[in-house]
Amino acid sequence: MLAETVCSAVAAAGLGIAAVTAYRKRFLTATRIAAYALVPAGLVLTGAVAWIARTAFSPSAWAGFGVLGLAWLLFMTTRAVERRRGTRKERAAAAPEAVTGGTRPAVGGSTGAGKASQAPTAGKKQAGGDDDFSDIEAILKKHGI
Repeated sequence: MLAETVCSAVAAAGLGIAAVTAYRKRFLTATRIAAYALVPAGLVLTGAVAWIARTAFSPSAWAGFGVLGLAWLLFMTTRAVERRRGTRKERAAAAPEAVTGGTRPAVGGSTGAGKASQAPTAGKKQAGGDDDFSDIEAILKKHGI
C-alpha cells in the first residue's frame, strides 16, 4: 500500500516538472520527462509493484533467484572456457595454418599483391626476426609508408 502511494507521488511530481519544462518551451524534454513520470503509475496499475513486494518477502522466490544466478554463472564459465580454448570451428580453421606455416592469402586484394606481401613476411619468420611486427610492416609497406 505504501509503495503504491510513493509511486503515485513520484508520477505526480514528474508530471509537474514536465509541465514547468513545457511552460519554458522545451517541449521535447517535457515529453521525455512525462514519459518517465508515467512509468511508476503504469507499474502500479499493472500490479507489478504489488508482485515485487510479495516477491521480496518470499523465501521460495529468493531460492529461485539463487538458482537463476547459478545458471548464469555456469553459462559464463562455459563461455570463458570456450573463448580461452577456442571452438571446434576455430580449431579446424587453425589446423591448416599450422601446416602451411601460418601464411594466408590477403583478403580483398588480387592474388599477385597477396603473394608479394606474403613473401617478405615469410622470409622474416624463417630468418628468426621479430615476427610480432612483421604483419604491421607488411601493411605499412603496402600503403607506401
